[in-house]
Amino acid sequence: MRDPVSLTGVLLAAGRGRRFDPSGQRSKLLQPLPGGGTVAEASARHLLAVLPRVVAVVRPGEDALAAALGALGCEVCVCPDADLGMAASLVHAIDYARGAAGWLIALADMPFVQAATIASLAAAVQDVEHGAGIAVPMYQGRRGHPVAFGHAYLPLLLALEGDQGARAILRAHPVCEVVVDDSGILRDIDTPDDLAPPQAAPEPEQL
Repeated sequence: MRDPVSLTGVLLAAGRGRRFDPSGQRSKLLQPLPGGGTVAEASARHLLAVLPRVVAVVRPGEDALAAALGALGCEVCVCPDADLGMAASLVHAIDYARGAAGWLIALADMPFVQAATIASLAAAVQDVEHGAGIAVPMYQGRRGHPVAFGHAYLPLLLALEGDQGARAILRAHPVCEVVVDDSGILRDIDTPDDLAPPQAAPEPEQL
């Protein structure tokens, strides 16, 4: 199902997940899912099924997570400044893969996003001003993740700071909204209860 476009997938897997386990003893990204595999592995597999290259960014000391993602085929890079916020991890990954035609940025704690959604976003962002656009998925009128950026947004992505990720870029620039039949774009793993099938999709952490 791989898409022939040259977007690079970016899997953000460097958060501490304190809401999942305040003690820091259990990594939410390494928790098993009912269907098999871990949270991070499921997120990575969906990207790898569509995109020819996936860069996963992890925090220092997460050797088990790095090994698992690397074994799947991700290029793993370690962000030494991960504690500064999501933007630090995102900038680190974008700088690592700055030569790509664009980037599809996914959160490692969102394992239920369908590969078909990733393919639709990759195709859409290529069509917007010859790859210069932004594409986001929409499910039942709500925006979710992942988000795709064309190469023209490289300077803005590299200038991000803090814990808001790319939210400011989405607010300030035209966005192509891609309607998908995929509630997974709204489902993240924030607490242990989120590992069970939810009654309703919660709002994910924003980029």
